[in-house]
Amino acid sequence: MIEGHGDDLHRYGDIKSNFSSNVYPFADLTQLKRHLKERMDLIASYPQPSAVDLERRIAKCHMVDDDQVLVTNGATEAIYLIAETFRDMHSFHVYQPTFSEYADACLLMGCKEQDNAYLGWLCNPNNPTGMVTSIEDMDRMRRCHEILVVDESYEQFTMETMLQPHEAVRMDNIILIKSMTKRYGIPGLRLGYVIAPSRLIRQLKQFRRPWAVNALALEAGLWLLDHERNDVPELPSYLRETQWLRQRLNEIGGVTAMETQTHFFLSTIEGNTAEELKQYLAERHGMLIRDASNFPGLTPHHFRICTRSHEENDALVNAIRQFVDGDKRVL
Repeated sequence: MIEGHGDDLHRYGDIKSNFSSNVYPFADLTQLKRHLKERMDLIASYPQPSAVDLERRIAKCHMVDDDQVLVTNGATEAIYLIAETFRDMHSFHVYQPTFSEYADACLLMGCKEQDNAYLGWLCNPNNPTGMVTSIEDMDRMRRCHEILVVDESYEQFTMETMLQPHEAVRMDNIILIKSMTKRYGIPGLRLGYVIAPSRLIRQLKQFRRPWAVNALALEAGLWLLDHERNDVPELPSYLRETQWLRQRLNEIGGVTAMETQTHFFLSTIEGNTAEELKQYLAERHGMLIRDASNFPGLTPHHFRICTRSHEENDALVNAIRQFVDGDKRVL
């Protein structure tokens, strides 16, 4: 795990608006919290060692077989589990710039990065760019690798056409990573899963640790799937707000907000670093952005923003304009 990875809200004091996290900021968890409060007795017993009930429920939801699903302790555990399972194949390729954990996990297992590698890694929609790879391009990519891993953690936040799980398992060499953390806004519970052909799931299960997912997370997963709802009820307007925010930022001299197909996007700033802008916003305005300079292929001038409410977005634009106009004092 690289330093500065992900949401570093814990490093700061009075942050009022967290633009650095890609987790949906408006999820209503009231009913889930109430349900888990009523099931706190679960912590007195071991959870299912292999999460079989939740796996069956997920399989039914996605119209795949039970043995084509593997529940994990968040998408990140899935990433490291995949890297460990196929470490003897020695090679990987990551489609950059993207989430650091794919390369970190493979390097930890002693694998070497190269083109046309055994394992290919794709984030779709991609973090940090927000762009979506088409199914046609993905099909071409998978033919360059024995296995193509596709992390779909942000699939709920785009209007673009995504590869369906029942289609992926028929392709025979694609592993899909899904994130209930991102979908339902529950990063503290750590809950994700893998969908893949049965033969690949069997290989992954050989390396899965028993009781990897805690009892409350499993209960939350079952409850959420049994109370299915539109988790991003205003997605079209949320994405329109994202484009509004991009447009406003592009009106600031020296700032470029790049195209996106989801609710977050990359930007650059001229004349200053993203780290300087980040510190200014945090200390002067109580706002947190993601310094994206540690993504491979990006520069010290890249930062990432996730859309929040219109009022917060407008305040962010004004704060960045103040920074560009010369108000660079740090408290």
